[in-house]
Amino acid sequence: MGVLLLAVALLVGAAVSPTGAAAVAASTAASPAGSPAASAAAPPAAPPAASAELPPDGDTVASPPGANDWTCRPSAAHPDPVVLVHGTFANRYENWLALSPLLKSLGYCVFALDYGTVPGVTSSGSGLLLPIGGLGPVPESAAQLARFVDLVRNATGAAKVDIVGHSQGGMMPNYYLKFLGGGSKVGRMVGLAPSNHGTTLDGIVNLASFFPGVTDLVYSLCQACRDQAVGSDFNRLMASRPDTVPGVSYTVVSTVFDLVVTPWQTQFLNGPDVDNQVVQAHCPVSLVEHVAIAFSPTALHLVTNALDPAHATPVLCG
Repeated sequence: MGVLLLAVALLVGAAVSPTGAAAVAASTAASPAGSPAASAAAPPAAPPAASAELPPDGDTVASPPGANDWTCRPSAAHPDPVVLVHGTFANRYENWLALSPLLKSLGYCVFALDYGTVPGVTSSGSGLLLPIGGLGPVPESAAQLARFVDLVRNATGAAKVDIVGHSQGGMMPNYYLKFLGGGSKVGRMVGLAPSNHGTTLDGIVNLASFFPGVTDLVYSLCQACRDQAVGSDFNRLMASRPDTVPGVSYTVVSTVFDLVVTPWQTQFLNGPDVDNQVVQAHCPVSLVEHVAIAFSPTALHLVTNALDPAHATPVLCG
């Protein structure tokens, strides 16, 4: 029960965090003329010229280093741009501080989206003060991904993209592939600790069923949490179709010390052209867990091998 209450406290804290308060303050400062905030301040200045130069995705949230250069054109060596998809309670900046610049240094065109933000809980920002995302219903987030992929394809001229996702971000694209026609637009799908078949949150989901009021509080702030719970309507829908879509190559990278997507073996996919990998099979001394897997040298080496199997190199322990 203590773990459950801690999880609830973290969720409630996220909803009323200083970051959220700062975002509200920033929003108030930018209130349109005629609002109480505007009437008490000086007349609003003309919008800055930079506002007309928003990126094609229209997002003002900071991009991780190396990502979202909309002038990037794929090379012959790496013809498919890579789209990075963050996890629950995360954002594109913090989730991909390691992988985005690594892929850019290897010559990839790299793009990252923010998705699943909830008004009043999350908002735009920059740098490490970014609020969390990945909270909205998974099908709605998958629709956001579909639009983003089309933006990337149109901007780069590429027929397909490769996707790398962490946690929910490693699972949510599968809805896009299965139900939104993404199979024809994606070459490779790589998931780091993905919630492919739901999670018990190491038993918390089962425990929460004895406390429906607490469960409702958590799920009211995070519909994606409800969707990812074992036995959810969403997971039953996902299970109604095969794990994989023809024409897409899949790689799953897991860690035996994952205490978020549990049991960790449920992350694996079944089907043709699937490569299920475990960090500890390459680095037995690794203690990397669910969050840190996005920064693990061993895990990221498995990702780069998955994106370019023709030039895969021996995975080192790190």
